[in-house]
Parts: sequence; C-alpha cells; structure tokens
Amino acid sequence: IKCLKQYADFRGRARRKEYWMFTLINGIIGFVMGLLGLTILSWIYSIAVFIPSLAVCVRRIHDIGKSAWWILLFLIPVIGWIWLIILFVQDSQPGENQWGENPKGEYM
Repeated sequence: IKCLKQYADFRGRARRKEYWMFTLINGIIGFVMGLLGLTILSWIYSIAVFIPSLAVCVRRIHDIGKSAWWILLFLIPVIGWIWLIILFVQDSQPGENQWGENPKGEYM
C-alpha cells in the first residue's frame, strides 16, 4: 500500500521488504487474474501499477546506493535481469546516502 501511496515518487529509498512485498502481491494478483481468465482486467491492472512498480524499483536501487540508471539493465536479456535481481536482494546501504536516510532507521 505504501508503494501505491507513493504512486510516482522516484525520490528516496525503499527497503527490500517494501520492494519484495509489492512484487509478491502484484504477482499473486496477476496469477489469480490469469487463472480466472480475466485478461482485460489483468492488462488494466498491469497498466495501473506500472508507474508504482517503476518508482519502487528506482527507490530500491537508491537504497543500495546506486543511480536509477541501473534499472536499464532490464534491457539486457537474462544477464541484465539476473544482475537486477542481485541488486534488489542486497541489503540497504548503512546510514544516509545521497537519496536520503536509511529507511530502516539504522546507522552503522
């Protein structure tokens, strides 16, 4: 829900939990719509959550201390996707970085 509240907020940082819960819930919703044969509704839902998905990806990349340009790795088939997954599972950069304070509130 936090991702939908920050619909088009590309600033700041997003914890791993925020990113992966949003991805999991969207995956489950898409899977259920596919099982029920709700193709049109599934497309409408996908379009509706595209911007929040992109925004949470950018904030997640910011959280590990990288520029949002790293998101473009998805354009490289397989290798780029694997590298993005590796980036998305990394722990938050401790302390504050150029995109804001650590969302965990921890300082090391």
